[in-house]
Amino acid sequence: MARTREPGSMSRRTLLLGTAAAGALTVAGTAGCSRVPSGDALARLKSQGTVRLGIAGEVPYGYVDEQGEFTGEAPELAKVIFKRLGIDRVQPVATDFASLIPGLNSQQFDVVSAGMYINKERCQQVIFSDPEYQMLDSFIVRKGNPKNLRSYEDVVKKKARFSTGTGYAEIGYAIAAGIPEKDIVILRDQVAGLNAVESGRVDVFAGTALTTREVVRKSTKAEATEPFAAVVDGEKQVDGGGFAFRPTDTELRDAFNVEIHKMKKSGELFRILQPFGFTKDEMTTLTAEELCR
Repeated sequence: MARTREPGSMSRRTLLLGTAAAGALTVAGTAGCSRVPSGDALARLKSQGTVRLGIAGEVPYGYVDEQGEFTGEAPELAKVIFKRLGIDRVQPVATDFASLIPGLNSQQFDVVSAGMYINKERCQQVIFSDPEYQMLDSFIVRKGNPKNLRSYEDVVKKKARFSTGTGYAEIGYAIAAGIPEKDIVILRDQVAGLNAVESGRVDVFAGTALTTREVVRKSTKAEATEPFAAVVDGEKQVDGGGFAFRPTDTELRDAFNVEIHKMKKSGELFRILQPFGFTKDEMTTLTAEELCR
């Protein structure tokens, strides 16, 4: 049985692309923002006609593209759902990933729309929608996978040079498998990971199945391994990402869940996520309750 959790206090996310644009957007998004009253958040947002979405400038989850447009799987999903809830305008508020939950709870924005992994630690601070996707891990390796690295345990056995990204949950998974923390090469993101593998500085870069397969798409020197579940304390890890809401905003979260479940049933959810690299294998029936345990 797969258990869905993130070991330790590691967050999966780090800023990947669009940092400069996101920084500029933060100023625009927060200027003039005032603290909002408590109460029925859904009714208040309908009255305002605007919902402020916290994003972290990360492709493909929530970012500003090269044309300066606000996009990503979570924002595009948010645009559809909030319109159906009677809220026509979505306003992005960009920040670094570690500031998303504090920013939500200090009312800098109304919802976190960043495909955030749902885990027990975060569930003590916010409430989550049911996840829009589930995710396994994958490795970036040299073409042909010469060391045959398909799991963290393989890295240990082959004494391969291992790397992953800043703040990634894969750090915890690697340590749990027996890779010494001092031997882990921490890189900025999956693009830096691809470069390190291509140049031979490391043998493997660990990331999510989605980010690894997207970054190697045009590479002639590297490839992504088949997705796999990390094993921690004998249990397989399957992560899921969803929208985060303030603990007092249960009506808003529940209304959001009603819409996302309709979209799962009709197939509309997959049609929205597919252009951002998601596959049918990453659609999920997991619930926030399961992931919070």
